[in-house]
Amino acid sequence: MNLVNLESVSHAYGPKPLLTDVSLGVEEGDRIGVVGRNGGGKTTLLSVLAGTLRPDSGRVTHSRGLRVGFLTQQDTLDHTLTVRETVLGGLAEHEWAGDQRVRDILANLIGDLDLDGKAGDLSGGERRRTALAKLLIDDHDLIMLDEPTNHLDIEAIAWLAGHLAGRKSALVVVTHDRWFLDAVSTRTWEVVDGRVERYEGGYAAYVLAKAERARIAQAAEERRQNLMRKEIAWLRRGPPARTSKPKFRVEAAQALIANEPPPRETVELMRFAAARLGKTVYDLEDVTLHAGGPGTGPLVLDRLTYQFGPGDRIGLIGVNGSGKSSVLRLLAGTIEPDSGRVIRGKTVRLAHLSQELGELDPTRRVLESVEEVRKYLKVGKREWTASQLLERLGFRGEAQWKVVGDLSGGERRRLQLLRLLMDDPNVLLLDEPTNDLDIETLNELEDLLDGWPGTLVLVSHDRYFLERVTDKCVALLGDGKLSLLPGGVDEYLERRAAGTAVTARLGVGAAPAASEPAAAQPSPSSAPSGLSAKEERELRKELNRLERQLDKLSDQEAKLHAAMAEAASDYAKLGELDAQLREITAQKDAIEAEWLEVADRLGE
Repeated sequence: MNLVNLESVSHAYGPKPLLTDVSLGVEEGDRIGVVGRNGGGKTTLLSVLAGTLRPDSGRVTHSRGLRVGFLTQQDTLDHTLTVRETVLGGLAEHEWAGDQRVRDILANLIGDLDLDGKAGDLSGGERRRTALAKLLIDDHDLIMLDEPTNHLDIEAIAWLAGHLAGRKSALVVVTHDRWFLDAVSTRTWEVVDGRVERYEGGYAAYVLAKAERARIAQAAEERRQNLMRKEIAWLRRGPPARTSKPKFRVEAAQALIANEPPPRETVELMRFAAARLGKTVYDLEDVTLHAGGPGTGPLVLDRLTYQFGPGDRIGLIGVNGSGKSSVLRLLAGTIEPDSGRVIRGKTVRLAHLSQELGELDPTRRVLESVEEVRKYLKVGKREWTASQLLERLGFRGEAQWKVVGDLSGGERRRLQLLRLLMDDPNVLLLDEPTNDLDIETLNELEDLLDGWPGTLVLVSHDRYFLERVTDKCVALLGDGKLSLLPGGVDEYLERRAAGTAVTARLGVGAAPAASEPAAAQPSPSSAPSGLSAKEERELRKELNRLERQLDKLSDQEAKLHAAMAEAASDYAKLGELDAQLREITAQKDAIEAEWLEVADRLGE
């Protein structure tokens, strides 16, 4: 059954067309993810589908009695009502308390809020979660969500994906969270240049299908270019020849040349060369830290001893309010620990991207804001001006003279990144860097970080981004430690669901959690017997290196097993693969023996 239908819909804001002659429909049971660049028309498309925005032309048809739930990016709550009145309306307590679905929504989205508190007293993130809870409690035929994962932590995002997957309502969702898109959508719409390109499958399927379309388009473009070169040569063959050519042939060739597409405006992040990083980056020794200052607020770190080494790529996970940003500020030196000390390497050149966009002077021009950091930067063998670098980050022409206060959230985020990277850092502390960035910019940022030679510590609720750019994850589980998560985000969600907070030993002398056997607990401030602090650091670095090698060999081993399964009937191929597998197994055995030897010296 067709729920919403768009026929030849067009809409523009000022001179910029966002939708041009778009025709599409939403069927019962559809689960559609909408992607595209910031400002490309995604929110406009949702507003037109929901009926809250009348298009400039075309027709929008809703099925009779259609119930639409629309979560917008704007705050629409009545600030005079309580949270209870906002979310539950006039439902009596026995009515909603006896409904497992309602209790589940309340517990996972607003379980930390006072139901009798005023909506006007909530923070922006709390109001957002309250609006989402209100929408999900009601019954709808079509649910439309514009950036629903904003202000949700990883745990809440995972719950929301599961909840939406279990609902019968049709779903249209705009989000930059690619893991969430894959989890909830079975079709993908890309809003680009006023069109809506449609793909089957979630985000991963969309990427593959788009790559295939690009390959086909490139082949067609190469054929067109070859034909164009022939036509140009034909037109230029002899000075007087042009007038003697058949008119239809000349016109066809000129039309071919005229259709040459303009270069696409893409965001491009530079591969900045980081300054050399020494052996010591950050050593935390017996550090205690509270989020609100010495002795106030939640306990974040409790007598923690830990090392961040050169080349480490660490994802820091935890619920909202667990102290992730406080840890980054501690490393950045903007706050001091309650006790203990933080040793920073002499060669550390730090870049700290915080969540606060207020660090930028809203009265300055974009170009001025960059030039106050550095006017020129040498990347490779070429020297770039601040203006040239801004162009490569999507600030072209007059955009460089815009006032910072007039920039969108995504533009200000890109400007912050450029200012940081121009200072040639070798340590990056990134606090929610994906906020307000579209998927295209996220892909560029991931490419840059793939080749980043320095140390990276990342806080992000974007699970796809987190798993893409980090090598290991640690979590703040409320026990004052940094818990190693060999299983990544999945392990974190399992621990949270099970209510366990077992902390693995990681770094110099970091103690296990209280739930581990007492006999296995080493002294938190002492090194293994017979080793100096320097020797232990070197051994731990060696241990990390061996673990990375083992991970790579395990990946190769898994790929070989998959290849052998595909080549089950090709005995010659199986023989080759089996020989490779035996070689990798031998390498793993040798590295594991070396790992055990190093671990034994460390007393682990």
